[in-house]
Amino acid sequence: MIIDELKNAALYKKMSPGIADALDYLCNTDFSQIAKGRHEIDGSRMYALVNEYESLPREKGVWEAHRQYIDVQYIYEGVEQIGYAPLDSLKITQAYSAEKDCLLLEGQGDLLTMREGYFAVFFPRDAHMPGLALKGPAPVKKIVVKVACQ
Repeated sequence: MIIDELKNAALYKKMSPGIADALDYLCNTDFSQIAKGRHEIDGSRMYALVNEYESLPREKGVWEAHRQYIDVQYIYEGVEQIGYAPLDSLKITQAYSAEKDCLLLEGQGDLLTMREGYFAVFFPRDAHMPGLALKGPAPVKKIVVKVACQ
């Protein structure tokens, strides 16, 4: 897992071509002009999900993890907390769905604060609980770039 400000994206571009492409997309796209929904970047190899929502109370959060894609999550507007825990420290509550590329879990982890301009990278070994309210529900615009692992 990585968390940093997007202005520091160049520090992480040598990690992999996919992460470099995702960070380039985030750095070079005017999201004020991009509608909510799925946006193809490179077919099924990489795409972006533009989301707008109200952040949730912690008790409504759900741990998730993915196998086929790395998540590069970017807060364009607003602030939220996001949970993080190593995958093997949590208990599976819903078996992995290859169709949804999602595994649901329960357990304890740490909360990180994601503010406007911050991004986080979650690898398949990283469970995360996105969209949590910092103090109370608030609007958030987040872009999640899905980067295929292979």
